[in-house]
Amino acid sequence: MTMNIQEIRAQFSALSRQVYGKAWVYFDNAATSQRPDSVTKVAAEMATSCNANIHRAVHCIATQATEAYERTRDEVAAFIGARHREEIIFTSGTTHGINLVAFSFGEAFVGEGDEIIVSEAEHHSNLVPWQLLCQRKKARLVVLPVDADGHLRIDLLPTLISPKTRLLAVAQVSNVLGIVNPLDKIIQIAHSHGVPVLVDGAQGIVHQLVNVEKTDCDFYAFSGHKMYAATGTGVLYGKKALLEQMPPYMGGGEMIATVRFSGTTFAPLPGKFEAGTQNINAVPTLGAAIRFMRQLQDPQLQAETRAVSDYLYEALSAHPRIHLYGVPRGTTEKIPLFSFTVEGAHHEDLALILDKMGIAVRSGQMCAEPLMDRFGVSGMVRISLAPYNTMQEAEYFIQSLDKAIQMLS
Repeated sequence: MTMNIQEIRAQFSALSRQVYGKAWVYFDNAATSQRPDSVTKVAAEMATSCNANIHRAVHCIATQATEAYERTRDEVAAFIGARHREEIIFTSGTTHGINLVAFSFGEAFVGEGDEIIVSEAEHHSNLVPWQLLCQRKKARLVVLPVDADGHLRIDLLPTLISPKTRLLAVAQVSNVLGIVNPLDKIIQIAHSHGVPVLVDGAQGIVHQLVNVEKTDCDFYAFSGHKMYAATGTGVLYGKKALLEQMPPYMGGGEMIATVRFSGTTFAPLPGKFEAGTQNINAVPTLGAAIRFMRQLQDPQLQAETRAVSDYLYEALSAHPRIHLYGVPRGTTEKIPLFSFTVEGAHHEDLALILDKMGIAVRSGQMCAEPLMDRFGVSGMVRISLAPYNTMQEAEYFIQSLDKAIQMLS
């Protein structure tokens, strides 16, 4: 059975709403995706019928909640190709996962004078935690630059790695540029020098099929709210051998084996990194989201969504006053995400006018201020699509953008 955009769209009750008396066009999916009804149903069921703490009590509802939570771990492990279920750590999102690694990996493996490599295109969540680590450990942050089109200077990577390099942190896909970075090549270079790699998969998990075993990344972090699940959910994958060597990030209930005033021993993976009461109502929505995302692999649907993306790329590229950032070249892949500036128009003014036309876009620095500095701008407008966005919406957006630009001329 084939799927099309309208069939996918019909699964999202939120998309039928109006804004300012106009049909709502939601083009801010890179920030947070809307949720299909199957996901909101699971969230409601967990909150009303299965609301009990996990891993503790032996009563019926607690058992059901625990089973739902741990079943989700198995679904996530299968979805991203993890070898061991205990390599899946539930977090509140990508930011939490990266901070966990920055602290715990840093405590175990980083010392004074050591180096961490990040790229110039990173989200603040994959930059600031490493800055904090470097300040704490008196280590040094090394930056892999991007070129004028927004592509990572992979050719420079071997020269940036030194005997003091302890880890490379890089996004699978930039949330500003939409360029799919060549992870296989990056990881091969890093591993050839004995350097582990953390991948920020917040955007990549949504648009790319991920297999952490094949990719051979050492850590992979992503958020539920960008992949149709509930907010406050996320996953950190880590290779078992590394996770076992890392100290806990937080202390509290459930992450312990024994507790005495003389000292504490810690639970085996994954419990060691899941202190306290987890997001028990929301985590199972990850499983519902994964089941939904499997529908998105339909070839007909992918062809339709690709046509919408191609139309927008061509229209934005052809506009004489628009400067588009993150331009693909050669065989480079780009997700349906477009960040741009307009000559003579401020990004916030454009976003406000588009909002009055019923179109939701992102404007500003997109939590990537160093990248804005690299391109010499104070901010951009970003549109980001999901498989429920239609050609009709894309055409309406281009017409509305033209009107907004004329209004600001």
